[in-house]
Amino acid sequence: LCSSAIRGRSVLITGAAGSIGSELARQVLAFEPLNLVLLDNNESALHDLQLELTSVGGESALRAVVGDITNREKIRAVMQTVRPQVVFHAAAYKHVPLMEEFPEEAFRVNVLGTMNVFDAAAEFGVGKVVFVSSDKAVNPTSVLGVTKRIGELLVMARGTASETVFCAVRFGNVIGSRGSGGPT
Repeated sequence: LCSSAIRGRSVLITGAAGSIGSELARQVLAFEPLNLVLLDNNESALHDLQLELTSVGGESALRAVVGDITNREKIRAVMQTVRPQVVFHAAAYKHVPLMEEFPEEAFRVNVLGTMNVFDAAAEFGVGKVVFVSSDKAVNPTSVLGVTKRIGELLVMARGTASETVFCAVRFGNVIGSRGSGGPT
């Protein structure tokens, strides 16, 4: 099922340099997309990921794009240029204690940035958008959980509003990810 959804298609991953986004990139590349576009605002980690994935080889065209999902015009330009058929939206602030301290940043990135990605995807005819949510969106008790739940509600609202298929997946605590409780 994954192969038929990805092989030979143009794929964009937001938050590609993060722990979840980079693993998604590795997994997606194994299914031989036509091209794989990696978008992140962390240029050093993005460069490292691009080098790693380029060394793996394969026929897929690989492109790194430095950008921030909260920059509406940048996201529109990327979608217009790349014309992805599949988008994995993993970009988000995910650190629970810090988001409690800076709720306005969690809202700016996790809600407004997600709206930018969804709006551009619908505008430029993306076939499918997969929103990476969190187990913390279930009966949320933290700012992170609330912002991820809002993202899920946006997915549901979009479900009937465009030709683009919007869906969400909830991840629990990912061992070894940045912000994981394991090392603590």
